[in-house]
Amino acid sequence: MSVQTVLLDFSIEPVRVNSDVECKIVVKSIIESLKKYFADPVLIFETTCGDGFMSLFKEGNTVITVRCFQQGLITLNIEYFKKDLEEGKISFDNAREIESTLVQKLELSHGQSLPAIQRGPLTKYFPTADERIIEYDIDKVVFDKRSPFQKIQIVHSKSLGHMLVLDELQNIAEADLIYTETLMQRGIENYKDKEICILGGGDGALLYELLKEQPKYVVMLEIDEMVMQACNKYMNSICGDVLEQRKGDNYEIIVGDCMVYLDKYIKEGKKFDYVFGDLTDIPITDTPSGEIWDFIRTIQEASFKVLKKDGKFMTHGNGTSCPESLKMYEDQLNKLSSPVKFTKAHAFVPSFMEDWIFYQVSFANQE
Repeated sequence: MSVQTVLLDFSIEPVRVNSDVECKIVVKSIIESLKKYFADPVLIFETTCGDGFMSLFKEGNTVITVRCFQQGLITLNIEYFKKDLEEGKISFDNAREIESTLVQKLELSHGQSLPAIQRGPLTKYFPTADERIIEYDIDKVVFDKRSPFQKIQIVHSKSLGHMLVLDELQNIAEADLIYTETLMQRGIENYKDKEICILGGGDGALLYELLKEQPKYVVMLEIDEMVMQACNKYMNSICGDVLEQRKGDNYEIIVGDCMVYLDKYIKEGKKFDYVFGDLTDIPITDTPSGEIWDFIRTIQEASFKVLKKDGKFMTHGNGTSCPESLKMYEDQLNKLSSPVKFTKAHAFVPSFMEDWIFYQVSFANQE
C-alpha cells in the first residue's frame, strides 16, 4: 500500500496568470483535461496566495491541487491512496498524455510529468551525496531495528540484492564489490604479511576481502553489534563467515569504540601497515565544523599515530558531485600534525548510483 503523488509542472507567460480571474481560467482548462481520468472533480477550496493562486479539488479519495505562480509556473499534483496489487489511477503514460494535452491546449512553453512518488511503509527513495533523490527498486524490508547507535535496515532490491541502510542512508549492497575493491585498491596495494586495522566496517565486506590477500593480521574495531548480526544473517554473500566466527588465525573483530582502542595502541606503541577508516562519509557542510568534522579530525590524528612510517590510511570520501566537500576534507588532511600526502581513486558504486571518491593517505616524509 502507498500514497501515490503524481507531479506535473508547466511554464506559462506570467501575464496570463497575474490575476485571480486569469488563474481561474487556466485552472478550469486543466480540470477539463483531467475528466478523461476523473469524471467530476469538485472544487472544495480556492484562495489567493502571496505569489499566485491555488485551487483544491477532490473526487472520491483523490485530491487534485493546482497552483498558478505569478512568475509563470503552474504545478498540478494528483494524490490518492493505492492498495497493494491495485492498479494506479494515473500511470506514467497517462501523466505524459495529460502533460502533452495541456501544453498544446494552453499553448504552454514547457511541461514536465514525473512517475508517481510512492510514500508508505516501504522506503524506496534515498539521496545522492549532493541531495538529489533516487528511486530504488526495493520490494521488501528484511531487517528493521534501532541499535543504541543508529537505525539499521536491510532492504531487498531487485537489481542490487540486499542493501544495508544506516540512518536512512544507503551503505552497501550485495552488488557493491567495486566499492570494497576500490577502497582497498585491490591489485595496487600489497597486503600479504601486512598488519591492518579497520575502523568500523561492520558489514564485514572489507575484512572478508582483505583476508583473501593473505595479511599477517587484521583487527576490526566496530561499535555496533547489531549491524554485524544483521549483516551476518542477511548479507553473508559480501562478508562470508567472518561476522559469524569473529576470530581466526589472522584476524579478530573487537566490539567497541575504535577511539578507545586507538588510544590503547598509541600508548602501547602498536603500529600498523594499513589503517582503514570505514566510518562516516565526509559531511556536506558550508564549513569544516561541527561534531562529524571533529570526529573525522580526531580519528585521522589517532590513525597516523598508529601507522608505520611507510604505512597508509585508506578511506572513502564522498560523491564526485560534491567537490566543495572533498576540497574541505583535503584541506583538513593538509592540517594534520604530521605532514601527509594523498592520492585519490574513484569508482561508480551501484547502490549509490554515483561516482565515489576514495583516498590513500601516507606520511609526506617516510624516513
